[in-house]
Amino acid sequence: QVQLVESGGGVVQAGGSLRLSCSASGRIITLDRMGWYRQAPGKERELVATITSAQITNYADSVKGRFTISRDSAKNTVLLQMIKLEPEDSAVYYCNAFVLSGDYVRQNVWGQGTQVTVSS
Repeated sequence: QVQLVESGGGVVQAGGSLRLSCSASGRIITLDRMGWYRQAPGKERELVATITSAQITNYADSVKGRFTISRDSAKNTVLLQMIKLEPEDSAVYYCNAFVLSGDYVRQNVWGQGTQVTVSS
C-alpha cells in the first residue's frame, strides 16, 4: 500500500513563509503527477499546484508568484514553498499523487493533510 505523509504546516503571520513536504512510501513503481490541494472550512477542496514526472508545473491563479512546487524523484518527495502568505491561504493542505503501485495498479493517493494557519 502506498502512503503519503505531509509535514511542515503551522502557524505563521501574514507575509511569512512556510515549506510543506510530502514523502511517498510503499510499493511504488512510478510516481506520476504529484500535487498539493487545500480545503478551508466550509469550502470545497481546491487545487494549489501540481507537478508531473517531467517537472511540468501548474498553479492556481491565487498562488502564482508566491508558491513554488518541486519534487525530488529519487526521494519520492514533493515540496511546496510558500512565501508572502495571506490569511486566505489558511487551510488544510493535502498531498496527492498518481501512483503505479507494486501490483501494477494505478492509484490516486491522498495524504492525511497538514494545517496551515496565517494570522493577520
